[in-house]
Amino acid sequence: MKTQKLLNELEEQIEALAEKIKPIAHFSFITLRFDQKLFHRKSHQLSECLFEIKQRFNQLKHAVITSRSEQVTFLTEKIIAQISAITRESATQTLREQESQHSQKEKTIDLYERLVQHQDYERRLIAMINDREQKLDKQQSYVACQKLQQEIAALTGRLVRCRQALSRIERAIERYENQSIE
Repeated sequence: MKTQKLLNELEEQIEALAEKIKPIAHFSFITLRFDQKLFHRKSHQLSECLFEIKQRFNQLKHAVITSRSEQVTFLTEKIIAQISAITRESATQTLREQESQHSQKEKTIDLYERLVQHQDYERRLIAMINDREQKLDKQQSYVACQKLQQEIAALTGRLVRCRQALSRIERAIERYENQSIE
């Protein structure tokens, strides 16, 4: 009878946990939140972790019915550890959201810094190409002309890659700005 009361209390804790994490249960996390020894599933959602707890609870009830005391002890400890882990994770959600917003701002700032840096590269490459073209116009020697043409070709290739990088950075900035608007 005492065992049944404890099972009921544990089941109530599981249901309370399910209710507590309901708003965030289906959010996908970028990284795994729990040790693989704690949860067998490589889950990125709390709902899947809760499902595993419920499965373990069903195993626990079966172990109680079949009087396997070692398995009852093991499953009870495992379930309690899992409940504690999910409770801690749900408690840190607001901190994680604030952290995410802060890192989002840092990424945007970093993108703007990269944009300025690449714009400077572009400006310098254009100046170098113009310089080589002016030298080429004044050059009399065939060998020197070939060398300058090779340098111009190499610099032009670098300029093309630089402009492609600039376009990628500008698109990334647009995506971040559009996400922040929504």
